[in-house]
Amino acid sequence: MSQYDKTFKEQAMKLSDEIGVRNAATQLGIPYFTLSDWRRKRKQYGEVAHIGSGHVRIDPDKQREYELERENAQLRRANEILKEALGFFVNDQKR
Repeated sequence: MSQYDKTFKEQAMKLSDEIGVRNAATQLGIPYFTLSDWRRKRKQYGEVAHIGSGHVRIDPDKQREYELERENAQLRRANEILKEALGFFVNDQKR
């Protein structure tokens, strides 16, 4: 778990944009490479780079794909239930 929250990271990166990474890291008392890594993640992931503790980063482009996969799995389960119910009723009518 990170010792720095999302707000701190965003403010630190904003400061580093203004005065440089090395100066900002020194002024804030954090390691240079930590701040450099935050900036790299911001460039790579955009607004979801620093999501906060307890959350999983999901690429916005993949979000819809995950939702569709989840919906597809639910529909497959519902379809199986309906097939079983149909089989039950067909067998019941044969008696």
